This record gives sequence, structure tokens and C-alpha cells, in this order.
Amino acid sequence: MGVRSLGYVRLNSPDLKAWRSFGEDFLGMMRVEGNTPDSLYFRIDHYPPRLVVSQAEEPSLGALGFEVLNKRELAQLVSAVEAEGIKVSTGTDAERAERRVTGLAKFDDPAGNPVELFYGPILDHVRIQTPLVSSFVTGDMGMGHVIVTAEDVETTFDFYSRVLGFIERNTAGPTYFMGCNPRHHSFGIAPTPGPGKLVHIMVEMATIDDVGLALDRAADMNIPMMNTLGKHTNDQMLSFYVYSPELYAVECGFEGLRVEHEEPTYEITEGALWGHKFTPPPMPPS
Repeated sequence: MGVRSLGYVRLNSPDLKAWRSFGEDFLGMMRVEGNTPDSLYFRIDHYPPRLVVSQAEEPSLGALGFEVLNKRELAQLVSAVEAEGIKVSTGTDAERAERRVTGLAKFDDPAGNPVELFYGPILDHVRIQTPLVSSFVTGDMGMGHVIVTAEDVETTFDFYSRVLGFIERNTAGPTYFMGCNPRHHSFGIAPTPGPGKLVHIMVEMATIDDVGLALDRAADMNIPMMNTLGKHTNDQMLSFYVYSPELYAVECGFEGLRVEHEEPTYEITEGALWGHKFTPPPMPPS
């Protein structure tokens, strides 16, 4: 029993125009229509939209959507979360329809990050079309990975490992990287004061040319670079990072490490074997 993959990410944003260009023209995702007219829906594979961006006055994380196996496992996980003293709400008919899932439960993790557990994605069988990217690497590894923050990292780590079933893959000082399938890590927790928040999203592309062409698009579109092309020490991924419209870190990667069996955890002292030179975020307009 436990989470199987990162199924989707939901964001709130005051600038849907910027996100439409970022998601469609830069990342190369397939924009589709959804149930809510003031939201953007992006597909990257045969699943329902993996990224949804909704209109809001302030930017924020709307939800991390984690997939579980079936109705029975959702009920077991809900009971386990409630046993921790965390209030869980059942998704309404409208929420399940909008997310195109069969079952849905919602709660905040110990750091305050909004989490949704779901099962039974409803597939529309419309062929995915991503002309800017040959394909995205998902399948048994889910959407990609996310990094969030927590003021109390140890308590949050304990919740994700003991209650939701994530496996500790490695640490980098106080930061944890955790897996729930063969992807080296689907989830990470970094320390920061205050309520938890999203800091990083990764999508994996099928070829090195996909990453190279995305790098060219970032330059052509003047998307601010966060980390230059480089290779990670932990998941061995070749990637670069840009800043999203709200200055989240968005990583475009290739050939990340698959971990097929449980392996001992370890600590890294460097994030990259080479590259990944950092550039501070652009100054907001005055």
C-alpha cells in the first residue's frame, strides 16, 4: 500500500497568458479543453492533464496529485492519514469530473502543502500530440518529480515515508529525495521557514535532442535560465532549469536513473557532476 506516482500538479496563477505560452510553446505540452474556462489544461501522455493552471489573484500551489492503485488502497491511505490527526475531505462529483478521476481525497500535509490522492484516471483515448517534443517519459514513473518545502522537515519526511509509503533515496544535507516507483525521486522536501510551498517541477523528455531543442526555445523566448545544462549526481539526469512565470524552478531532463529495487540511501555533497551553473531569479517589475 502506498502512493504509486506523481499523477498531476495543479497551480494557481494570476497570469494565464504567460502560462499558456510557457506550457505550450516552451515545454511543448498539449493544451486541451477542460471543465473550467478559467484554467489551462496540459497533457503530456495518455493520462488526463498532468498540469493544470487556474486563474487566481496570487500564485500558489493548488495541489500535488498522487496516484494510488484502486478504491481499496485509497480508503486504506485515507484511514492512515486520518490516524495522524489530519483532516481529509472526499472530492466532490464536480472535482472528480474536473480532474477526470474515479476517486479523490484531499488534505494538507504536515508542512501545509495541499495533497490529493486519487485512483482511476479516466482516459479519453485521444492521441497525444506534442510536436515540439518527441515524447515525455512517464508510464510507470508518473508525471515527473516535485520539490516542496517544509519548516519541520523531519516530521514531513516521516509522514511521507511512514504513512504514504515513499522510499528515502538520498539526502543533500537537510533535503530529502524520495521515490515511490522506479523514478529515482518523485518527491523532495527542502527546509524553509513558514508554510510549505512548491519550489521545483521536473518533466523528463525522451531524447537528448528534445532537451537541446527546449534549451534553444528558452533562449528564443527569453525565458530566464536558472541552471545551465548539467548532469546531476543523484539521479544522473542531464537537464537544465528555467524560471516559470511565478519563478518556480522548472527542470527539463533526459535519461534519469531508474531504481528497480530498493537500495541503501546515501548523502550527496554536490548537486551536479558538471554544469548546472546558477543564475539568480530576475527582479520583479517595479
